[in-house]
Amino acid sequence: MFSIQGFLTCQSKLPMNYKHLSQVERYQVYALMKAGHDQTQIAKLLDRHKSTISRELSRNCGLKGYRPKQACERTAKRSEQSRNAASVPAWVFEQAAYFLRLQWSPEQIAGKLPVSHETLYQHVYADKARGGKLWNNLRCQKQKRKRYASGRDRRGQIPLRRPLSDRPFHIEARKQVGHWEYDKVIGANHKGVTVTMVERKSGFGGVIVQVAHKTSELVSKAILEGLQPFADRVKTLTYDNGKEFASHIQIDQALKSTGYFARPFASWERGANENFNGLLRQYVPKRDR
Repeated sequence: MFSIQGFLTCQSKLPMNYKHLSQVERYQVYALMKAGHDQTQIAKLLDRHKSTISRELSRNCGLKGYRPKQACERTAKRSEQSRNAASVPAWVFEQAAYFLRLQWSPEQIAGKLPVSHETLYQHVYADKARGGKLWNNLRCQKQKRKRYASGRDRRGQIPLRRPLSDRPFHIEARKQVGHWEYDKVIGANHKGVTVTMVERKSGFGGVIVQVAHKTSELVSKAILEGLQPFADRVKTLTYDNGKEFASHIQIDQALKSTGYFARPFASWERGANENFNGLLRQYVPKRDR
């Protein structure tokens, strides 16, 4: 087990005068809607005004309802067409390009420069259309369309799998330490596996364990070894649907915890861990670009 000092990212709350929802918040809105929460509950969980959620849904719903990616694209398009878009000085985009090459995300850059992350995304894709290479520095570049199988997992079932919908509602508010999310990061050419563990409230992600293969035995052993120093701060565990987490019952017995599984192909339900893995890829890339 090893820990990366200084590689712990805690998301701070947005200032009260901030109006637009962030990309992360839009995925949270979508996940909470799918879980059956109404606008008032969503606003409370995201620490937003109810009118902000109402405006988001009224402006960004499509024929298939609300989709976070579509919402980001619509907001970016409106931002480009607004009179404020032309007011962004050239030096801002020059500085943004510099930070992009340092593997900063548009959201991180927007926190440093006087420009929204939607405008930065739009600028990057406009540059791509002109033959530019700025898009190569984005974390997510899904060039191939994934086969999502309409939300069905084609790889079999995990024994005694407990769905995330059974997890107590109060955990969504992130007001209590002890609720962890898990995933794995695959190395180049599918060689080597890194198991990552992130605590939901604090954002602590210093528990990183490498294993040779993603077998259930090795991954469960890595989880138990990684969490042993924090055993008294482990209440629930949330996994994805990889078969390497099939020994979740044994993990619960050893840690006196309760394990839950997100829905297949619904990575936003483990947002803290997905965000951490994206940051990890900046320093441990899967392949050279």
